[in-house]
Amino acid sequence: MDTPRASRPYMPGYGILGPTQGSGLLPWSWAEQRLLAARNYWVASCWPDGRPHVMPVWGIWHDAAFWFSSSRRSRKARNLAADPRCVVTTEHATEPVVVEGSAEVITDPQALTRMLALENAKYGTDYSIELLDPAVNATIRVRPRWAFGLAEGDFTGSPTRWVFERNEPGRPRHASDPEPPQVDPSVAESRRPRLRQNRGC
Repeated sequence: MDTPRASRPYMPGYGILGPTQGSGLLPWSWAEQRLLAARNYWVASCWPDGRPHVMPVWGIWHDAAFWFSSSRRSRKARNLAADPRCVVTTEHATEPVVVEGSAEVITDPQALTRMLALENAKYGTDYSIELLDPAVNATIRVRPRWAFGLAEGDFTGSPTRWVFERNEPGRPRHASDPEPPQVDPSVAESRRPRLRQNRGC
């Protein structure tokens, strides 16, 4: 995967500095280190009626994506089967990494074997491949569309947004896909009510 494009996020009212001020834009390697090192993560999805749903999970960052498993009958697995849009965050709010992406269930035996080996190594467990039986449990991969990071100690000079270029053949543009251009604050404020009305979960 190519390195995602970094920019300052639009955060009105917080005194955020320009991209060359403060710590500057954080490199994507900074975010990946925290995605790899985190022990616990939060996964946010949506109920069919639009209500938010958040649960903690174990998981791994591997091959430019976040992987975790869950019972196929769990609420989060059923939510993601109906609407793959989701958000994954690391556990430390002082130096957060927030990833918005699209979830898919993986059933390829080689991918499941690799995911299980990485999970066992990370958490010191000894689970067998039966744990990832697709008939019982869903192994879910979340590919990022954009991510956000913030370094502790530099609230105004470190916020960074990374946008991932994903031009998969045949994938239609989704309403949640990020818009690369930065919007002028005055324009954004004038459009805010309309954006809220059109924004989905």
